[in-house]
Amino acid sequence: MSDTLPSSTPSVPFLEEIQAPWNKHLTFSEKMYDGGFTTILMRIKEGKRFTDLELDFETAAKIADILADWAGRAKANQD
Repeated sequence: MSDTLPSSTPSVPFLEEIQAPWNKHLTFSEKMYDGGFTTILMRIKEGKRFTDLELDFETAAKIADILADWAGRAKANQD
């Protein structure tokens, strides 16, 4: 019998990173928990300060739609 317990620490594979305006650095990782539950972790880093936003797929999809709609309008206004 093993003396180790199953790990409850999620696996966090890196997905992407981008530089954003005003010296912000964004990283995206997929956070996978035991049992198969996954989220996307977006870390916004500005200097020494950072904010983590962990989203399920439904919330991430809603935010993606909002951002895509806004980006389309903003680009059309610049053209």
